[in-house]
Amino acid sequence: MDPCDERRYIRKRKQVAYERTEPTELIRLLGLPASVTLPDIENYTAKVLLAFGKDDYQSDAFWMACEKLHFECNLARNKDAVIEAFQTKNHDIVVIDYRNPKFIDGEGICKALRNLKSTQFTVIVAVVKRSAIEKEDSNIEPMLNMGFNRVLMETSCLSQCINELLQLYKSDVEPRVQLATAQAVYLALDKSSDVVHITDHNLNLQYLNKTSERFLGYNIKEVKDKPLLDANSVDNKELMVQQLQRGREWEGLISWKRKSGEPLLLSGRVIPAAIPGRSPSHYIFIHESPYMSHDKRLSTSAHLSKNPDLPKTQNNRKGSLDMKSISSDGLRRQSIAKLHNLSIEAPITKVISLITSVQESASPEVIQTLDKVVDILRTTELYSPQLKDDKGKTGDPITSDLMGALLSSGSTVTPITRRSSSDSGSVPRIGLSRTTYKTHNISLQMKELLDTSLLWDFDIFQLEDISGKRPLVYLGMNLMSHFDVSSSLGIEEMILYNWLTIIELNYNAKNSYHTSTHAADVMQATAGFLERERLKQILDPLDEAICLIAAAAHDVDHPGKSSAFLSNSNHELAILYNDLCVLESHHAALAFKLTMSDDRVNIFKSLERDVYKAVRQSVIDMILATEMTRHFEHLAKFVNVFSIKKDDDSPDGGRSSPDTLNWTAPENIALIKRMLIKCADVSNPTRPVQMCVEWAIRIAEEYFNQTDEEKANNLPVVMPLFDRATCSIPKSQIGFMDFIINDMFEAWEEIIGFPQLVVNMKCNYEYWKQLDEMGIQKIQDVILMQHRTPM
Repeated sequence: MDPCDERRYIRKRKQVAYERTEPTELIRLLGLPASVTLPDIENYTAKVLLAFGKDDYQSDAFWMACEKLHFECNLARNKDAVIEAFQTKNHDIVVIDYRNPKFIDGEGICKALRNLKSTQFTVIVAVVKRSAIEKEDSNIEPMLNMGFNRVLMETSCLSQCINELLQLYKSDVEPRVQLATAQAVYLALDKSSDVVHITDHNLNLQYLNKTSERFLGYNIKEVKDKPLLDANSVDNKELMVQQLQRGREWEGLISWKRKSGEPLLLSGRVIPAAIPGRSPSHYIFIHESPYMSHDKRLSTSAHLSKNPDLPKTQNNRKGSLDMKSISSDGLRRQSIAKLHNLSIEAPITKVISLITSVQESASPEVIQTLDKVVDILRTTELYSPQLKDDKGKTGDPITSDLMGALLSSGSTVTPITRRSSSDSGSVPRIGLSRTTYKTHNISLQMKELLDTSLLWDFDIFQLEDISGKRPLVYLGMNLMSHFDVSSSLGIEEMILYNWLTIIELNYNAKNSYHTSTHAADVMQATAGFLERERLKQILDPLDEAICLIAAAAHDVDHPGKSSAFLSNSNHELAILYNDLCVLESHHAALAFKLTMSDDRVNIFKSLERDVYKAVRQSVIDMILATEMTRHFEHLAKFVNVFSIKKDDDSPDGGRSSPDTLNWTAPENIALIKRMLIKCADVSNPTRPVQMCVEWAIRIAEEYFNQTDEEKANNLPVVMPLFDRATCSIPKSQIGFMDFIINDMFEAWEEIIGFPQLVVNMKCNYEYWKQLDEMGIQKIQDVILMQHRTPM
């Protein structure tokens, strides 16, 4: 027999009953309690090496136990075979027969394994005779000193072997895998070019990396267990500590004191690290090294401008502690600076540019004042009146309430409180029976397709076909379950299902473009954006729910005609909404009307009043943001707030950076959600080419129908280029991408880090240019070319 035999062998005795038994059936056969479940081992397969000199009941039992647990199992007969097998596969568990040295040298194998550096995280188990354990004077300490981690008593019981392997996996293997990962992270920290400090929950220093030692001059022995912030200064220290203790990230400037006494001002972030549901146990301070930030500000943008085709480095950060968060984020910090190069500059942007240029030569007092001016200019409501605080007058509560009501834009809305994933916030977590939407009755084809729902090349048209043109319900439930929307809203999943159903029924299936398929596609794009690490860092679970809800309802009851058409034809909706934002106002109003029509579809019924008001405002704001007449206003505001102005002669350039920007400020959250749904709404040109072309055909057909009806009714033609007799589909798509898509997605990608968007966008742009150069214009010709284009 081969010394490292991997054959499947099972002795034909009573245990054969278990040979083809599934894990759940195995629990029943073994007589275990119904509450017992075998582990989900799909994500990781444990590797077990059996060191037995000959086959017997014990080796059979362990082999069969590994099969039932779907562990990878190998068998070796002697020391050399064991070492060779282990060096090949690096097993997690090694079970050594220690009962009789005549058959195999258990002690020699254990010592030989421990002499290998790679066994540091391996669990080595000795199987001994029953008599060796049951003796009154038995002592396993020598075996533990030898290198064994566990000593097991021989047994022929299959269930006992299964339980022993489960215990070894859960209590030994998993923690050792985590420990090995931690060591890798520790090495990465020490090699990182960022300045990194780690403190305990009292902000006493526990670790600093080599980069920190190099710049500050201290080593860990000199400063360990000392309060980190006592020797270093930070503005609003109390606010920073309060924010960290609540489990929220903090970003800003800290003035570090070098060993030489010189100050070193660094911009960075502090990340609270905590076990979910507990208070933070450690805080990680991450600052880009001063030399790196100085040099890259000068070199990166110049290098990229000379090499526009170079791939962009993607590096995202999460809000909670993540191993990726520890790595250097220099390129991401600098990439946001490229936003200002976009060909969009609103008047407010010019004003801020002039102010920042004045600051360069101004006195500190003037700089501080101008900073406040810029902060005011960056707010979203520049012309909303506010009551002044007049300390010289006695406040009249009635007058104040009256003036406040007259000057406000409507009902007072409490901003949604930012919270970590472990903080329940103000949304009640009701103890429901969790009646869930049943997915087991869907077809295998549907299930396999929905398993890919978070991929950017998800085939929405296939879902349209197999769902009977009801993609919104199926995809919506899949995505909302993924983001646990029912928990965020405090409702049962069946209410979500009912809500999606009534929303989908109110989409016009006769439209060629604005159908529930488009709504499902926008919802899928929204989910794709929400999966990006940058947005996970910024948005909380309730924000995610709001985004998905707004996406699903953003075009409900769309008539297949534009707002301008409705106004020109004196449509009742145009009259109702005074020709202002007609369609988007109707979508938002109808969405809430349908939602409130019945308790069985009211997804907001468990929210507290203030939270509901904030959620309602946010959903409406997102739906209204899809109105194209305000496209450039929204985009310019987004670029202005999230860009960094650079000056060729100054490495520091403008006044703000992504590290000092308050990402989670309510006004910035609103900007991000507006841009998210805007990009999701027009994401067609960033999809794979076949999908991009199909969407282009559908929207063109809808526009053609509107032009036909306008001509038939002697109405003004809103889009004269979309005449089915003369329209060039490629030219219309090229123009749409030039004026609307390219700049917006460049800006959006720079924030969320999603290179596939820009890659697909450029490929589709080239595809339309090729069709235009080939003279292909009519929709029929585009359809023919579509069928020739490989997926």
